[in-house]
Amino acid sequence: MSDSLALLGVKGGPAIRPGSNMPTAMLLQLAGKTILVDAGLGVTRGICDQGVALTDIDLIVITHLHSDHYLELGPLFHTAWTAGLNRTVAVIGPEGLNNYWQGFQDSMAFDIALRIRDEGRCDLGSLADIRTLQDTMTFGAITLRTMRNVHPPITDTYALRFETSDKAVVLSGDTAYMPEMADFAHGADLLVHEAMLRDGVEALCARMTNGDERLRTHILRSHTDAADVGRIARDAGVKQLALNHFVPDGDPDFTDQHWQTQVRKHWDGPLSLGKDGMKITL
Repeated sequence: MSDSLALLGVKGGPAIRPGSNMPTAMLLQLAGKTILVDAGLGVTRGICDQGVALTDIDLIVITHLHSDHYLELGPLFHTAWTAGLNRTVAVIGPEGLNNYWQGFQDSMAFDIALRIRDEGRCDLGSLADIRTLQDTMTFGAITLRTMRNVHPPITDTYALRFETSDKAVVLSGDTAYMPEMADFAHGADLLVHEAMLRDGVEALCARMTNGDERLRTHILRSHTDAADVGRIARDAGVKQLALNHFVPDGDPDFTDQHWQTQVRKHWDGPLSLGKDGMKITL
């Protein structure tokens, strides 16, 4: 298994529409471990489309409790359970994730009990070992370092740095521009950073039918301009940069060229504009 990162879903926000990508999820294969980061809508199909069995996931990390990052965590576990998962998988995330997991089980109690009784399945609840993210955690040969990012009004929201003896992968999570990200990502083999286009945000909000000015305020104060993403990659001296969590996404008025123009103001290194299913070799 070669070291790689697959972008399973690259859309910012929970809504999907014709022509859009799917919400956030990434599949990291590093030092012999298969790690899922975030579990937005469509993640279960996305894992399988990478040729990875649901029963082969070693670790799941959730960056924060916005629905586009963990909506499908319960259905993923349930589907893996019916596909044969019979061992505990660590799930690392912010405080409160255990409430979601218990609520999902409660909502599916009839089906879960029926399958245990009628099909001989193991206990579903015991398969997820929910833990709270710490500053530094170790999983085999991998060290996971975290940094609280800037994504108001949520405070328990994190950037992640996965390190081995010879590789480093940094995932920004959802965040406003923060110069500290350059230090956190220093020298990484790959930086995956969220991005927005301000003109695109204005167009997106103008079309909203069930939100108000608060949505625009949230997006603009909680995400990073594409030009600033290029600035971070340059200052960090990373080897590769990939964009994900695009805001807007699926708007034909904003093409790849718009994103490239902004990022290239500061970054002239290798650049990948994320697409659902894109696999990046480390």
